[in-house]
Amino acid sequence: MWRSQAEAEGLTLLEADNTTGYFGVVLAQRCTPKPYKAQVWRGGKLVYLGCFATAEEAALCIARTPEGQEAAKKAAAAPPLTSKEARQQAEAEGLTLLEADNKTGYYGVYHQPSKPKPYLARVRRGGQLVRLGSFATAEEAALCIARSLEGRAAAERAAAAPPLTSEEAQQQAEAEGLTLVEADNTAGYFGVHLDRSGASKPYLARVWRGCKEVHLGSFVTAEEAALCIARSPEGQAAAKRPAAAPPLTSEEARQQAQADGLTLLVADNKAGYFGVVLAKLGQPKPYQARVSRGGEKVNLGSFATAEEAALCVARSPEGRAAAERAAAVP
Repeated sequence: MWRSQAEAEGLTLLEADNTTGYFGVVLAQRCTPKPYKAQVWRGGKLVYLGCFATAEEAALCIARTPEGQEAAKKAAAAPPLTSKEARQQAEAEGLTLLEADNKTGYYGVYHQPSKPKPYLARVRRGGQLVRLGSFATAEEAALCIARSLEGRAAAERAAAAPPLTSEEAQQQAEAEGLTLVEADNTAGYFGVHLDRSGASKPYLARVWRGCKEVHLGSFVTAEEAALCIARSPEGQAAAKRPAAAPPLTSEEARQQAQADGLTLLVADNKAGYFGVVLAKLGQPKPYQARVSRGGEKVNLGSFATAEEAALCVARSPEGRAAAERAAAVP
């Protein structure tokens, strides 16, 4: 009701990091019919504007004052932080953007897709859900949470929990009926990435959610990160997908190409085939299939043999076009 009234008058109910969630609004007397007090600083003096039944009604009173309108202009003038800037600011302040297994990836941050600033920061305070503000990015909302008393307390609790060893993470997954999905990457698990910067928790858990890569947490072991992934909807969906077909030998890949009427196009490079790169020496699947598509290099997959990678390239539109060009040359 009061938000609608503010919108009709072209006013902003300015949010703040306090017990009521609004600039200039104080929770004065909990057990009275009108516990919310509106007050502003005017001419160096704190001026009392009235008591109200709800925080929003008191915030509307503030929004109608010159002080409230000036504060709203200042807040609107401050440019929103990008995801990277919010992370850097948190690091500069010694704060933790506390990750969580929810749609936004951060503790206390909620997503409202239809809003201009779709990420909402909320905390539990005095038994009530308090709104701290709306933000353009999940990271900026998480920074707001991290600055609050509730965010700091949650970060301390999370830091106090001891990390799981590889064996403990595997046992926990088994106890919960989860699968740590293996993958052909440096960490060895689906959704787990190895950060080589020397961090104390080098394994990052990430998933693609709603066309956006969401960071779920940092961990000491790959298995603990994989357990975090396994608990997510994306990890559970990956576990249900059928197992990948066994890799083809060089001879099998040649036979399959012949059966499909395709050409494994030879090239003068380390792998010996067009579009095939020997990228990961010492890995189970060291050969990558790559093509140029729309002016960009596209990675089609990693393979155990150069011939299987060449077969993947041969099946692509770019591989077929290259084979046709080669065949046209006398």
